[in-house]
Amino acid sequence: MTRALIADDEPHLAQYLRDQLLALWPELEIVHVARNGVEAAERIAALEPDLAFLDIQMPGLTGLEVAQGIEGATRVVFVTAFDEFALQAFEHAALDYVLKPVSGERLARTVARLRAPQQAPQQAPAGPDAALAQVLNRLMAAPPQPRLRYILAGQGERTRHLDVSDVRFFQADDKYTVVASVHGEYLIRTTITDLAAQLDPQQFRQVHRSTVVNLAWLDGTRRDDASRLFLRLRGHDSELPVSRAFVHLFKAM
Repeated sequence: MTRALIADDEPHLAQYLRDQLLALWPELEIVHVARNGVEAAERIAALEPDLAFLDIQMPGLTGLEVAQGIEGATRVVFVTAFDEFALQAFEHAALDYVLKPVSGERLARTVARLRAPQQAPQQAPAGPDAALAQVLNRLMAAPPQPRLRYILAGQGERTRHLDVSDVRFFQADDKYTVVASVHGEYLIRTTITDLAAQLDPQQFRQVHRSTVVNLAWLDGTRRDDASRLFLRLRGHDSELPVSRAFVHLFKAM
């Protein structure tokens, strides 16, 4: 029996997807329905389902971050209202990318793709449907977005023009984000998710739902007795924890 997990922060949409999947695939076992990305990551690690149907925009961790942190054999299908993440989804080896609102016909094609390898191992699953192919073509043809180089940050009544190369890390703090620069700490209103999308991924890595670090300032790593990973940054006294979803980024360290 194939086992699956569903993750969506909107309960009625999660229930609709569950009902539709069971109607189309009676043999499927839904082992858990998660309400946010952190819960999804934890239950995938604990239950190791065969499939995970993930929303992308969820509290805690996005569906992309959850998929990135999967260490077992769980395969992923993204179910989301945001087509701009399609290219990233397939970079994470997603089996399919279903746009909301989900129709029964579209979900039936997804189920057929998922069941095809079991029924006919010699046949590869079909590629994305026409609508999704158009989205992927548009995204791949779009010019790359310029990376963020400078940040305007407040410190009391003063505003500083900060070079991002001088920033050791960014950390979410309530409604603000703390910019930990070599020149001091500043506050900005940009969210961690928005920052991660604008920063150079070769230089900056998200290591926690609330933290993005500048790898140029990385001084070392440490694991505690529970195998939790922590980062040390040059010029910063405290260690920064790495959440399970991002530990794989530092396996070679």
